[in-house]
Amino acid sequence: MQLIFATNNQNKINEIRKVVSEEIDIITLKQAGIDIDIPEPYDTLQENAATKSKTIFEMTGKNCFSEDTGLEVNTLGGAPGVKSARYAGEPANDAGNIQKLLIELHGQEDRSAQFRTVISLILDEKEYFFEGICTGTITTEARGGNGFGYDPVFVPDGSDKTFAEMNMDEKNIFSHRKKATKKLVDFLNKK
Repeated sequence: MQLIFATNNQNKINEIRKVVSEEIDIITLKQAGIDIDIPEPYDTLQENAATKSKTIFEMTGKNCFSEDTGLEVNTLGGAPGVKSARYAGEPANDAGNIQKLLIELHGQEDRSAQFRTVISLILDEKEYFFEGICTGTITTEARGGNGFGYDPVFVPDGSDKTFAEMNMDEKNIFSHRKKATKKLVDFLNKK
């Protein structure tokens, strides 16, 4: 089975390819000959994910999926949430986003947070959603050189390492994206 993954983010492509079985051939936008950035204008992860997959389906007529992920910090009322990638403004910048988050959490005792991923799959013209959540805490400083986004400041529950201090296999033990992708794969295997 072939699925177009509606993203230009190579880190996300690598993570998802690590999870899916060999029976599912993940095609990138570049491999599909598509060179667009799809806006994420909505207030929910689900709406943004749906927009991306619907855009690619309308362009190609092929089975596809997309995802949107947000970091939700309890003390900040769920922020940065759907705005995680551009929390510090345009252009999107991981270091700037982390710096803004750490400033906003300065002096806060409650540093609990969760990563949440929503996948939108369009298969045979029908849409399905899958969600993955990873709870944890935000550190007081960035640690580690792996990963991307907020990985250097997020420690998943059950670990003392940030995602950026883990290799891909270690991260996938906890990963929100892996949990959502596993639900997607389980669903496809039943088809």
